[in-house]
Amino acid sequence: MKKFFLHTTFIIITLISLSAQAQNKISVTNLQCEMLNNPEGIDVVQPRLSWQIKSDVNDVKQTAYQIMVASTLENLNANKADLWDSGKVTSDASVNVFYNGKKLGDRQNAFWKVIVFTNKGEIKSTEKAHFSIGILTYADWKSTRWIGYEKLSKDDSVSQYSRLSARYLRKEIDVKKQVKSAKVYIMGMGLYELYINGNKIGDQVLAPVPTDYTKNVKYNVFDVTSQLKEGKNMLGTILGNGRFFAMRQDYKPYKIKSFGFPKIALQLFVEYTDGSSEVIRTDDSWKLTTDGPILSNNEYDGEEYDARKEMKGWATTNFDDKNWVNARYVQEPGGFYEAQMTPNMKIMGEVKPISIKVTAKGTYILDMGQNMVGWLQLKVKGKSGDQITMKFAESLQADGSLYIANLRDAKTTDVYTLKGEGEEIWEPRFIFHGFRFVEISGFPTKPTLDNFVGKVVYDDIKTTGTFESSDATMNQIFKNAWWGISGNYKGMPIDCPQRNERQPWLGDRTTGAYGESFLFNNQTLYAKWLDDIKYSQTQDGGLPDVAPAFWRYYGDNVTWPGTYITVGDMLYQQFGDKEVIKKQYPSMKKWMVYMEENYLKGDLMDKDKYGDWCVPPESLELIRSKDPARLTDGQLLSSAFYYQLLNIMKKFAKIANADADIAHYDDLTTRIKKAFNAKYLNTTTNSYANNTVTANVLPLAFGMVPENLIDKVFQNMVHEVEVTKNGHISTGVIGTQFLMRTLTNFGRGDLAFKLASNKTYPSWGYMVENGATTIWELWNGNTADPTMNSQNHVMLLGDLLIWYYENMAGIKSNPETPGFKQIIMKPDFKAGLTFVNASYESIYGLIKSDWKKSKNTLEWKIIIPANSSALVYLPTANASDVKVNKGKVSKNYKIENNKLVLELSSGTYQLNVNNIK
Repeated sequence: MKKFFLHTTFIIITLISLSAQAQNKISVTNLQCEMLNNPEGIDVVQPRLSWQIKSDVNDVKQTAYQIMVASTLENLNANKADLWDSGKVTSDASVNVFYNGKKLGDRQNAFWKVIVFTNKGEIKSTEKAHFSIGILTYADWKSTRWIGYEKLSKDDSVSQYSRLSARYLRKEIDVKKQVKSAKVYIMGMGLYELYINGNKIGDQVLAPVPTDYTKNVKYNVFDVTSQLKEGKNMLGTILGNGRFFAMRQDYKPYKIKSFGFPKIALQLFVEYTDGSSEVIRTDDSWKLTTDGPILSNNEYDGEEYDARKEMKGWATTNFDDKNWVNARYVQEPGGFYEAQMTPNMKIMGEVKPISIKVTAKGTYILDMGQNMVGWLQLKVKGKSGDQITMKFAESLQADGSLYIANLRDAKTTDVYTLKGEGEEIWEPRFIFHGFRFVEISGFPTKPTLDNFVGKVVYDDIKTTGTFESSDATMNQIFKNAWWGISGNYKGMPIDCPQRNERQPWLGDRTTGAYGESFLFNNQTLYAKWLDDIKYSQTQDGGLPDVAPAFWRYYGDNVTWPGTYITVGDMLYQQFGDKEVIKKQYPSMKKWMVYMEENYLKGDLMDKDKYGDWCVPPESLELIRSKDPARLTDGQLLSSAFYYQLLNIMKKFAKIANADADIAHYDDLTTRIKKAFNAKYLNTTTNSYANNTVTANVLPLAFGMVPENLIDKVFQNMVHEVEVTKNGHISTGVIGTQFLMRTLTNFGRGDLAFKLASNKTYPSWGYMVENGATTIWELWNGNTADPTMNSQNHVMLLGDLLIWYYENMAGIKSNPETPGFKQIIMKPDFKAGLTFVNASYESIYGLIKSDWKKSKNTLEWKIIIPANSSALVYLPTANASDVKVNKGKVSKNYKIENNKLVLELSSGTYQLNVNNIK
């Protein structure tokens, strides 16, 4: 595997050779079903199909399409669309086009291609795509038994520091005929690895994605046709603990959920060439042992592995399993069985350590040079019984030893015992660590850097965004954000990867998910997370602060559970996904009504739990500020936020065909706005409440300020930022979500730039200056009480990444045409940067904005994907000062607020502007 480099991770799609008419000009590629590439076992019977048009010529617009779907690849190659031939459909839609053919049933295979008609001619996709339907009904799983072993082994324990050895299972099967196709449908709780004839199936790790297993259980599907042979075959699985056998058993059971012992349900569906079929299922004839080399696997505490206990060939047919026991039938998890519609995690890259130093006590400290998430692979030679211990941490103490106080009671330790047979290579299977430093003890020789490789693990989703600017601090913050976001993608967005928490807190992603969507193709991840939130809803409508609700934190709140709605809005804005809104709207409305009926008092929302979490405190040693002047009234926060959510719900009601709800939302917003200003607006000082920046930025961002006072309130807020706080951040999680965009949208992009490029406390740059390679949980994360100073969090990013792309690069989806069908390219050229080079792989294709300016001139290279367009704002009102691809501007422009606005169709453009303003 190649060494992992951030700056090379943006997507490149190669143009495909086509017919003579379109060769080297236009192609159709990236065919997707439900935004997945060739997915197996989906449970959507009317899936959405998408494709991209790639072109090296300008002004390419789709005018029509024809989709052909066949039950076999042979039929598709022969243009026999026996499932669906859409015919020529006049439409420019190339994203989320619904399949509208024959009814798709259990295990149905479908192969498809598309012919695209454009204003430049007809293009046939040389790429052929595939999807298959999974198991659609619970009854189809009925005769497939859940099996496992619900007892403790000798060294296992159920305690605060739970230990449980891995379960190994195997089953010999006899394939008596020639195989046409074979697929495995597997639910392995909590985590599994699947083997056939000794070969691991798939490159996924830590599968499946986590859920509240009492609500829903995800199954994975693999095509294993090539793995089976006629005659004897062996199925094997290893079951790890994951979130199922929880990291802390019988410890705070009122708070922490546990689901039982690991278990599995599996079907192998085989079709033979003679037309017959067979289903092999899990039952009590499978053999099982807990006496394998994985002695314990606990996400908080690490994995212990004894190579002396390895069972060579255990997943092959020639292995002697006489000492194994028969698996037991066990209770099912309780949740409904669903296809997993988002990718599993994967080893996405490698990091080579940069130094290794011996300590006074004879151990070694390994420095990876980067706070990363995953695990360490080691290579070692030694004697049988030699034991290597690796303890992971994010930073060091002054004496060079590990700093572990911020890990709380997480042990974060892997242990490997050698078998003593030449070079041994090992890495864990069922845990992950957040770390930069590793303390190595027990190594049989003097270790070198070549003995170790860091494996970077996160969801198998593409990096879609790049950003580079003239400011080095901003560039490093961007890299830190990338590492922090990727590391906290674990089948759900978690808050941190290192201590005894790692929970999917809603409030960390309220606006953060929006910024993340520029860096990663996170659509399916967040669509899945909205399901997690929906499943966590109580019957009366309440939502937790953590979902899936592994921690039972149901305290009612607005700003944290409101993420349910803001993430839905992100999926609509960034990916044009209407279906997710239609699906979630009833539950969203149920929560809004629940909050209204229980907490709306005097037309203000009187329920807040966390305040403006993590404002910079008055003392560097404090976690939370105790100064009332820094804290924002909780009723103000919850009322303003609820007002904003109501406005989003108006939009959702239209999408969900629930127009009748809009009148009620309108009535509530009118009443809340009036009561809010009556209570909190001081017309003498032109400020809200106690005049914190957060108290002022929310009503400005949400449109709650009376029109005649907008400028005065904004200028007052600017004074607080620029003078009172000396150009530094003073907001916490809530205010920071809207700070950068509000400053810029009201004309002070220069002040936003100062906040983004600051190097002194409190700022993102202060983290960089103090050695951070990810984003801290606290503005003072290097000095605060260690009980809460994770060095890999993302919640304090707020709207910074959105600002990077929309306000500095000028890559923003027009809200009127969601999903980047039309792009608004309106950088703030006067904010303080002299160049920005950014890209974003949208659902239509690559968008690029590469600009640099001098005192009076601007050079700007733009790429707009085919079948899309852009409104491009230039810093001049004089068309004669503008050149587009060296030509004059004579049409398709307008003047708006002293800016020349071009409407450009797809393609590559070189813009030159003289006499910029």
